Amino acid sequence: MSRIDVLGVGFDNLTMEEAVNAALRFTERREAAYAATPNPEIVMMARSDGALSRALAGANLVLADGIGVIKGAQILGTPLKGRVPGIDFACALMGRLAERGGSVYLFGARPGVAERAGAELARRYPGLRIAGTSDGYFTDDGPIVERINASSPDLLMVCLGSPKQELWMEAHAHSLSVGLMAGLGGSLDVLSGEVKRAPERWQRLGLEWLYRLLKEPRRIGRMMKLPQFVVEAARQRARGRRDGKQG
Repeated sequence: MSRIDVLGVGFDNLTMEEAVNAALRFTERREAAYAATPNPEIVMMARSDGALSRALAGANLVLADGIGVIKGAQILGTPLKGRVPGIDFACALMGRLAERGGSVYLFGARPGVAERAGAELARRYPGLRIAGTSDGYFTDDGPIVERINASSPDLLMVCLGSPKQELWMEAHAHSLSVGLMAGLGGSLDVLSGEVKRAPERWQRLGLEWLYRLLKEPRRIGRMMKLPQFVVEAARQRARGRRDGKQG
């Protein structure tokens, strides 16, 4: 299935249910496939970062994490079915894995965060096995790869932030014994209770980004990527219309 291009990043046009079903198939194949969940900030980053752009293009699943991606696709005249927030995708997938006694390895965040997230996930999803944890503070990939391979999880949550997590998954896709890797940014902070997620009403309205900005004003520099993203999408649509008329 061809992907929908949004400012140079190809997105799989999937609903949440379709994305989870596709992920389950990857966990069964045990090919160390990887999923990326770009938001507008990551899309804009990829426009000037060739390595990140290649890592996203090489992902087996590319899911539209942010409401801005959905709006951008609409502006470009190539709408996506809907938003697939990374943390919701991961939780839905872990719920399905729990039904079959599947396992997850948690990798990233500050020391202690992954362990607390693991305890919460074990409580929330009886039947899910926490295969292991590693924090995101490391200088040598070797020991982490060895621990992951020793536990051979169905799902590996890679929460290192972008572009580090996408580059890490691409680099290690052929050396890991896992079903599926998923780059999920700050999900472990939320799952552990370190960071409070936006209330559901804000999530439904697509304003989770605004809630985070109000809680963490220092994110304003990063959030400026969102209006830049929308403006660039509008420019690209206008160029396409102009070129179409000239043709």
